[in-house]
Amino acid sequence: MKMKTLIFLLAAVMMAGAAWAQNEKAPAEAAVAEWDSQSYDFGKIRQGIPVTHEFKFVNTGKTPLVITNVTASCGCTNPAWSREAVMPGQSGFVKATFSAAALGAFDKTVTVTANIEQGSVQLKIKGEVSEQVVQ
Repeated sequence: MKMKTLIFLLAAVMMAGAAWAQNEKAPAEAAVAEWDSQSYDFGKIRQGIPVTHEFKFVNTGKTPLVITNVTASCGCTNPAWSREAVMPGQSGFVKATFSAAALGAFDKTVTVTANIEQGSVQLKIKGEVSEQVVQ
């Protein structure tokens, strides 16, 4: 009985060690996105005139960065992004176009899903839509 217990414990330790080693490799294989900014304030904008901001990033990791999906928090925001893999040292983008249809303040998010360590990042846009913009 002691031999079976010893073998079981040894097997459990080996499996735990293998799982830990795999987890240790994951961050090194993840791409790294260094964003120029993760939020943008449009300020006051005119109703009915869509506005766009381009968020830029550099892949500072050692693995090509692949954006698998970009979703907006509402239908009033339309995202676009780098569709090709962004190689280490290269730049990519995510654009957020806000429709500006409704009057009032807005605060929206765009979620970027990619092969980065966190799995995703949220970019934010905000501003205020008015009938007339006073300059």
